[in-house]
Amino acid sequence: MDREKIFHAVDHTLLTQQATWGEIQQVCDDAMKYKTASVCIPPSYVEAVKEYVGDKMKVCTVIGFPNGYNTTAAKVFETEDALENGADEIDMVINIGDLRDKRYDRVLEEIRTIKAVCGDHVLKVIIETCLLTEEEKIRMCRLVTEAGADFIKTSTGFSTAGASFDDIRLFAEHVGPKVKIKAAGGISSFEDAWKFMELGAERLGTSRIVKLAKAEEQNGQTETDSGGY
Repeated sequence: MDREKIFHAVDHTLLTQQATWGEIQQVCDDAMKYKTASVCIPPSYVEAVKEYVGDKMKVCTVIGFPNGYNTTAAKVFETEDALENGADEIDMVINIGDLRDKRYDRVLEEIRTIKAVCGDHVLKVIIETCLLTEEEKIRMCRLVTEAGADFIKTSTGFSTAGASFDDIRLFAEHVGPKVKIKAAGGISSFEDAWKFMELGAERLGTSRIVKLAKAEEQNGQTETDSGGY
């Protein structure tokens, strides 16, 4: 297991409603220390975070979060605002009701519209797997691929469950070759993180991995090399 590779895949995340600026700063400091892929924070903090981290760290934020039932126009505005404030990556939540009503054209068009706003910026599409059937998950793999988004993402972390190994296996079987996979929610150990990556996840939405590393340091433990942990 390669811990450095795990850190580089992590979107170090703090999205709780009660998050304060001091807590956001700490998350940014930790993300920069461990060289995570990005720091994922609420939209209201994007401008301040971008000023704080500069070019040292990618800034990710969430759109239509956590329920996804905002109008497309509202999501477009949120996305434009986030990008203007300095966001590098966007994680959007689909309209799950549209998916369950089999209004696939609406789901597809919304993702396409948000991707058009994002342009070269990374777009990750959160489908909230814990609320979907296997058939709906497979359908979303196809829609995300057709819409040209960069990632399909399992979960918000605010619903009934997070990422599962089975979901990552399913994604890997059904997404197009240009779509990457993000596992998010409930990743509680380095071992689990590594298994998600072995199954095909290229990003991990989590706060616990960095917390585990910090706890080990505070307890006087040292990291082993990538082959021995």
